Amino acid sequence: MTQQQLNRNPPRQRPAPRPPARRGSAPQRLVGWLGGFGALAAAYAVFQGLYGLLPSGLSAEAARYAVATVGGVGAGAVVWLAAALLRARQAEQAARSGRSPLPPDDPGRLTALVSATYATLVDELCTVDDPATGRRLTGWTHSLGEPGRNRPTPVGTAYGLHLVLDLGMPDGRLSAGELARTLWALRLADGGWSARSQGTQARPEVTALVLGALARAGADPDRIAAEADLCTSGFTRELDRTGYELTHVVTTVLRGLLRAAPDDHERLSTLRDVLVAGAVPDPDRAGHPRWGNRLTTPNGPPSALYTAQAVVALDRAAHVLGETDEARTAREGGVRWLLACPGVHHDNCPDLTNSREEIRRPRTDEPFHTEVLNVRHFASSWVTRALLTPGAREVAHADGTERVRRRLVTGAAAAVWRGQTDGIWTWVRDGSTQLRRPIWMTYQGLSALRAHALWMYEP
Repeated sequence: MTQQQLNRNPPRQRPAPRPPARRGSAPQRLVGWLGGFGALAAAYAVFQGLYGLLPSGLSAEAARYAVATVGGVGAGAVVWLAAALLRARQAEQAARSGRSPLPPDDPGRLTALVSATYATLVDELCTVDDPATGRRLTGWTHSLGEPGRNRPTPVGTAYGLHLVLDLGMPDGRLSAGELARTLWALRLADGGWSARSQGTQARPEVTALVLGALARAGADPDRIAAEADLCTSGFTRELDRTGYELTHVVTTVLRGLLRAAPDDHERLSTLRDVLVAGAVPDPDRAGHPRWGNRLTTPNGPPSALYTAQAVVALDRAAHVLGETDEARTAREGGVRWLLACPGVHHDNCPDLTNSREEIRRPRTDEPFHTEVLNVRHFASSWVTRALLTPGAREVAHADGTERVRRRLVTGAAAAVWRGQTDGIWTWVRDGSTQLRRPIWMTYQGLSALRAHALWMYEP
């Protein structure tokens, strides 16, 4: 979990801060002006017009004033109502365009979200007697509510275990011990784990994910160390060239093994150096280093998503391994690259656009076939967590860009909040309006919001 700022000073009485004033867009301010002054101006103009045009032969001078006044008041009312209608329509359009307000800071909103997440995890928990393993399995599938699927998967159960640990297990309906036993039962015959679309060969990104969850849950350290050794020995450029050149795979393996095998400095340092070597200077953002989807040429276009993944992994590695000059330069440069985002509205800027990639590897059991792993990325969650790392805070303070960091973090957290309904995050299927509820997305969204809430915490 990312680190946050906590104010540990003794509590003291202070007036509640006023919420910041929110200014609308230029069209909204114009409509507001028309609604406030335009109605009076229109009423006066109609009054003058009618007074000048009405014939003077009316029964009395008072009648002319009366007719003109009625006309002016009527016109003013029409203008006021029209302005109010336009304001309402513009507010609705702004909400639909994604420029929603910042995450609500009313007391209890995050608490309610966490409670809703826990309730859904309990309802969607799968418990089956599995003939393939001969054991009782308890966990989740890749996505919540998958039709026709009730057998837990390694990926779904590992992310579910991470969620349960984050939520704190307020009661006994979800057991970290049972989830850990299920993950061991899903281990492949030759060791390690794979996603259900990857066949029977262990893959390092899934194995490291599972081992990281098991380590957090307090599983047997010796057993975890043995599995971590199998994972790292099989994850080399010669044995897994595809994975070794992808930013997502290397950062996932590095993060998982920093939890599962923190004492294996040699192999962890090798992965860190591979990640550092994949940084590329970006002339569009003052030459700061950034990452694309690949760590070798061609590296791919600049990406806030992969840069954030690299920053998070390098920040965690610095605490476990120490830091070389090259690693520090790359990590701090990645933070500065993220802080140089040119977007005006950072709750819906291009840096926060979700993306997907396909990881294709040749299958060892069927050499003429290719396994395909579809990976989807929750960009705003990654950017939030990257900018909340201790290293990002230090860079912002040193450079005098703390105000910029706060603005970008607040906007990214708003985008994360906007993606959930009742504590569960959804992903729109590519090319359709069908929604999926991948459990990994809920874990990433909730962990980002928790990190943001703790960063803002001030008793």
